[in-house]
Amino acid sequence: MSKSINPPLILASTSAYRRELLGRLRIPFEVVSPKVDETPLTGESTLELALRLAAAKAAAVAKNHPNAWVIGSDQVADLCGAAIGKPGNFERALAQLQLMRGQTVTFHTALCLMKGDQQITLNVPTEVTFRKLSDDVLESYLLAEEPYDCAGSAKSEGLGISLLESIQSDDPTALIGLPLIALTGLLRDAGFVIPSKN
Repeated sequence: MSKSINPPLILASTSAYRRELLGRLRIPFEVVSPKVDETPLTGESTLELALRLAAAKAAAVAKNHPNAWVIGSDQVADLCGAAIGKPGNFERALAQLQLMRGQTVTFHTALCLMKGDQQITLNVPTEVTFRKLSDDVLESYLLAEEPYDCAGSAKSEGLGISLLESIQSDDPTALIGLPLIALTGLLRDAGFVIPSKN
């Protein structure tokens, strides 16, 4: 097997969604859990929270892997300034969808690429407008897809797209959890060859 032409790369995340997305770039990477406290700070905005956590995840892993580039990412959904997190169960997911019905939610997907003292952190916002749907429709969706590990309780890459009226974003994978357009640019600037020649 030929040696990789790309530098070592680590995804600082336990998210299966981010792992799948990064895998689309077809470059070798490792996955390391960042073990970061995700509790919001007092007075912290949803954007500030997303940016801080993306950088904190990257830093937590980078300190033990000084020769690798580390990707940290975090997503916070914002409805009128309030953070909408992962529901965890049917009841909370239904309450979220009821709250977001007919509303536009901003999903802040923050990205940090770090190696040693080199760090670039940015945010890719996505504006998602939810349809005004009945409780029966919302309940049927939740029972069909069970998106309880998904901020906002709707998987746009799956059946959840049927709950949405529109999505506005410069980077379509940002809503799923990792903005690949932005990330590809950062990785190329860091010396990665994408697509890889091997």
